[in-house]
Amino acid sequence: MIWKPVYQLNHSIARALMDIEAAKAVVEKTPLSPAIQAELRHKARVRSTHYSTRIEGNRLTLKEAEKVIEQKKAHFHGRERDVNEVRNYWDALLRVEDLAAKKIDISEDLICRLHALVENGKRLKPSAYRDGQNVIRDASSGGIVYLPPQAKDVTSLMSAMVRWVKEAEREGIPPPIIAALLHYQFVTIHPFYDGNGRTARLLATFILQRDGYGLNGFFSLEEHHARDLEGYYQALAVHKHHNYYEGRAQADLTAWVEYFAKLLAKVFQRACDEAVRMGGKKGSLEPEEWRRLDHRARTVITLFAKKNRITVKDISESLGLSDRMARNLVKGWVKDGWLEVLNESNRARAYGLVKKYERFVV
Repeated sequence: MIWKPVYQLNHSIARALMDIEAAKAVVEKTPLSPAIQAELRHKARVRSTHYSTRIEGNRLTLKEAEKVIEQKKAHFHGRERDVNEVRNYWDALLRVEDLAAKKIDISEDLICRLHALVENGKRLKPSAYRDGQNVIRDASSGGIVYLPPQAKDVTSLMSAMVRWVKEAEREGIPPPIIAALLHYQFVTIHPFYDGNGRTARLLATFILQRDGYGLNGFFSLEEHHARDLEGYYQALAVHKHHNYYEGRAQADLTAWVEYFAKLLAKVFQRACDEAVRMGGKKGSLEPEEWRRLDHRARTVITLFAKKNRITVKDISESLGLSDRMARNLVKGWVKDGWLEVLNESNRARAYGLVKKYERFVV
């Protein structure tokens, strides 16, 4: 069984895809210092975290969410759940970036582990699919907004969705289209009791970042969903009937794909304008050594502006990763030839920047 979404690539979608490619090309060729890249990326991550959780009812403001992200002991009385949601989404977003950088294949296990991180924080046990119905109701009237598939069908529908993503990749379907349809089908199946919207948005981000449309992490699609929440929900409601089995399973998804592609083009263009504004002349090429480094490596290079040697702890704190994940990155960077081991001792191990990369330190 494989899911077969119904949609057409109309003129508006084709134009949006061209606009996405154009903005992407400009950003990739715009020279930006490591410090500016890190700043743009951090701001986008904070906005993504805040707005994606806000869509689901989180009460923290953008400034409060940023405080939670940057201060481990940040506390807001009576809003402990909101604080945990922000921290969990931030950790999940960093995990998505790590998985995308490693070009990991999408799988049900990946989805269940990502959802567990969104819902329960850092833990190893993947989430289980719901074992009962999960009716979506209007908060004010209590009326049924959407009735997802029955629990007995969730496993087969999720399997079919994952198989479609892999087939779409082999067929060369543009990643923005895959991200749009994956986002739609995931929230349509609604495989978990809670956290479906947040997980769907993270999965779309994962596909975009993994397949070359991460735009260096400079944009927040979640922010634009949240700023036009009615438009977001209307685009997802592709069929007039609230019951999955009464038309939604076979609905034409062209309108949703068009919404997603046009919004992504708009978001990319804004990120492109900001990158050009901060980076100077459009189209300047970066040196080959610099272009080979991903955004995490470029962020780590900025650490050498203040010290000649760095530790795994320095790297994990600058990237917001665990020490274990940072150690894995460092091993690869030493192998790639831009970091070198300065002290072999496990206790006091430090790393230095290979000389030809020193010119990139800002």
